[in-house]
Amino acid sequence: MISFYWIAYGIDLIIGDPYWFPHPIRAIGKLISFMENIIRKITSSPLGLKTGGVILTFTTVLITYFTTYFILAFVKDIHINLFYLINIVLLWTTIATKCLKEESSKVYNALKNKDILLGRKLLSYIVGRDTTHLNSSQITKAVIETIAENTSDGVVAPIFYMFIGGAPLALAYKAINTLDSMVGYKNEKYLYLGYASAKLDDIANFIPARITGIMLVIAAVILRLNMDQSLKILIRDRKNHSSPNCAYPEAAVAGALGVQLGGSHYYFGKLVHKPTIGDASREVEIENIIDTIKLMYVTSMLALLLFTFIHWFIY
Repeated sequence: MISFYWIAYGIDLIIGDPYWFPHPIRAIGKLISFMENIIRKITSSPLGLKTGGVILTFTTVLITYFTTYFILAFVKDIHINLFYLINIVLLWTTIATKCLKEESSKVYNALKNKDILLGRKLLSYIVGRDTTHLNSSQITKAVIETIAENTSDGVVAPIFYMFIGGAPLALAYKAINTLDSMVGYKNEKYLYLGYASAKLDDIANFIPARITGIMLVIAAVILRLNMDQSLKILIRDRKNHSSPNCAYPEAAVAGALGVQLGGSHYYFGKLVHKPTIGDASREVEIENIIDTIKLMYVTSMLALLLFTFIHWFIY
């Protein structure tokens, strides 16, 4: 089974997430939207929405897990090679290394060509904050933060869960992650409905985020970035975020690059105050986006090697 994980990882590095492919996350997203509409038709009270949010969260995760499980069990009875193929394809869809690289590179290229309007537009596709009035430096920081956070959420965590429970658990994790990205906001609309999704996402990412932080420090050594500062900022600023997990990878990256991330931003028209992460040892540069992409790639490989070693040691 370990070979499946390596093959899936390799396919992601080469192909990424082509737009034409019927990605399972789209189906999960449609399920979430469908259930949200039903819940809102039934209730609008805080207690009702909070209860509905619990139902939404666990129903989505369980449907995703058992659908994946029974699909694999079904195709295994048909032919073992078909089982291998479907398993690898499902595992591949849970990893987002190349997708993160491509989407962030689009913003990088826009900034490189001094097209600030295009940079803002492209950034709005990958972050939740208001990008309307961001300057080049702010856009760059936002991209770095997104890559850092998703190095955990979109790369290390799915690999972590596939080693524990194969494709069913990896896709169940992606369902949790999708729930958080769709309804896990602390704004007026989702404060109650998204409460359970946000909490479950915090729990699911607790261990992967900390592993990612450590792997990023090691990656900084390999890439000849500032390992000492990466470790220092990781330890010092690991709690400088409203999320119990996001600051770990962001702090490690901020230290490795010698820049300051975080700070207050507008989300859905509301100013959200956030502490800063890292020291402003130097001004952020657009080339730091490329540095962060490299950190993500090296970290993903380190995580895969680590989990493979642990699996072999245990089994």
